[in-house]
Amino acid sequence: MIRPILVISLCAVLAACGGGKAVEPAARVAGVLSTKNAKELFGHVLQGSAQKAESLGSYAKGCLAGAEQLPETGPTWQAMRLSRNRNWGHPDTIDLIKDLSAKAAKQPGWSGLYIGDISQPRGGPMLTGHASHQIGLDIDIWMKPANNLTLSETDRENVSSDSMRRANGAYTNSSWTRAHHEILKAAAQDPRVARIFVFPGAKVQMCKDEKGDRAWLRKIRPWWGHHYHFHVRLNCPKGMKNCVDQAPPPAGDGCADADQWVYDILNPKPVDPNAPKPKPKRPLTLGDLPAQCASVLSSR
Repeated sequence: MIRPILVISLCAVLAACGGGKAVEPAARVAGVLSTKNAKELFGHVLQGSAQKAESLGSYAKGCLAGAEQLPETGPTWQAMRLSRNRNWGHPDTIDLIKDLSAKAAKQPGWSGLYIGDISQPRGGPMLTGHASHQIGLDIDIWMKPANNLTLSETDRENVSSDSMRRANGAYTNSSWTRAHHEILKAAAQDPRVARIFVFPGAKVQMCKDEKGDRAWLRKIRPWWGHHYHFHVRLNCPKGMKNCVDQAPPPAGDGCADADQWVYDILNPKPVDPNAPKPKPKRPLTLGDLPAQCASVLSSR
């Protein structure tokens, strides 16, 4: 079910519609819109394309054909922030959410998972927020225990997740539980998962607490933020030749690297006042994305 949100019709952008749906040939779309800001093109589309499911390009430069929409509420999950219309993903991603949420529901105090952003209906760059989440293989999962799966639409717009960090991410706080550890572990042990981003203190805590097989810790990667949610990234589905995987994580459990992150947080290097300011990145255009993304846009 699509939320009634303010949009700029793709038909208006393409200046060609049929029965309320875009029908421009992909070649013309590519030519006319190649220099257009891609987030404006993808960010206003409300439905997935009627194509075979395919992740095209890389996590931060691509699009998604034939996306599947995660139902707003399921037996062990709820999709949050429905007005964003970002509960779309590759079918493998939707299946993983269903599987992982069922495992989460077995943890004390959890009835499942609250699911944040996945992707837009046809992937691509987002109007706000993420640089990644473009090919339907990224999932933001809230740290807040999902102990109420009857939240209203209004609740889902206004309820906030819980932060798990203290000391700017160097340590977990009292809200962190063994259940968080087990849920992240279950995600990391799933062969469909490539890596999981979480704040450094959580990785350090998991390294301290894990007494069994530690191989799964390799997939848990420290990154800035990620204390209100953890970010699960799937591998490209098998046989999907136009999908570009990220390089695999370095060998080993990665715990020493996480320790270094925490050390650097607690012992920040002096700021160089003469360091050049980073240049702002140019917004992605349709021409920057894989050529197939024009077909994704123009498809019914």
